Amino acid sequence: MNPRTRIKVCGITNPDDAAAAIEFGADALGFIFVEDTPRFIDPEDAADILHALPPFVSGVGVVRDLDVDAFCEIEQICPCPVMQLHGKESEKTVVACGPGVVKAFKYDRATIKSQLERWAKVDEVDALLIDGSDGGAGEAFDWSELAAHLDGFDAKPVIIAGGLTPDNVGDAIRTLRPYAVDVSTGVEREPGRKDHQKIAAFIEAVRIADGS
Repeated sequence: MNPRTRIKVCGITNPDDAAAAIEFGADALGFIFVEDTPRFIDPEDAADILHALPPFVSGVGVVRDLDVDAFCEIEQICPCPVMQLHGKESEKTVVACGPGVVKAFKYDRATIKSQLERWAKVDEVDALLIDGSDGGAGEAFDWSELAAHLDGFDAKPVIIAGGLTPDNVGDAIRTLRPYAVDVSTGVEREPGRKDHQKIAAFIEAVRIADGS
């Protein structure tokens, strides 16, 4: 039996979508605190959802290229146990924002090896998220290429994002056996609004892949 793949449903903007993700078995909900994006949620509204989460379901705040003061301001308003840094943050900034940090970066065959090595050394980083884009574009990438780099890599848990859907997440899991998968656009009916049946289908596909 393979380890259970954790599931984060990201881009939650309202309580109904949060409730559906929880009902179907999501482990974590992601709140996008990047303004001028279609899945942005005000930190105060996210805090209302966060404080209503049941035990063992985590909230993850997603930010991009904030300075430490701005990061701390959001964290005070909506104290998510995990914060995902999804920009070009320096190691100094990431360290100051930690612990409890997921460092996200775009998959690039030219830089993936150096990115893995770079962030594996930062104690404040709890996990690495590898995306097909700089975030929010729903772009997949060649998982088989990444698999070679992850073979034997156990310094940090790895989360896969980018273009995942109910139809392809099983292939991603069987190829990479990641710690977690992260979905947003792949379970939407429109930007910022989830399709609850797609959430259910996505989570079911993950469970089937875990057993294969």
